[in-house]
Amino acid sequence: MHVLIVESNPSLGLLWARHLERFGVRVVLAHTQDAAIQALSDTTFEVIVLDLVLGDGSALAVSDFACYRQPEARVIFVTNTSFFSDGSIFQYCGNAAALVPSSTPPDDLAALVEHHGARHHAASG
Repeated sequence: MHVLIVESNPSLGLLWARHLERFGVRVVLAHTQDAAIQALSDTTFEVIVLDLVLGDGSALAVSDFACYRQPEARVIFVTNTSFFSDGSIFQYCGNAAALVPSSTPPDDLAALVEHHGARHHAASG
């Protein structure tokens, strides 16, 4: 499975990436909107872990580009804010699969990635 992690905090993104890699997941880590767009142009992903509040760029722009470029990819949004805590992210982003706090334990995030990645494989094959 290929996963794109878009996280402005390099140490948090690396923590998630290393944890997923231990489960055999191939991970691309991007810290900005531009890097994420480039990764989405170069590689096909089953799951995207996307920080809702990027330091450089817009998570919604990344999600929108992913929806256009890779409509089967599922997006797991992570956030440390109350933005979209009402669930409205699912109305704005057709590829949104989950919204979880940035403090979600890496094991739980890995389980979400595995779940949505497996759903992607079941739907496409």
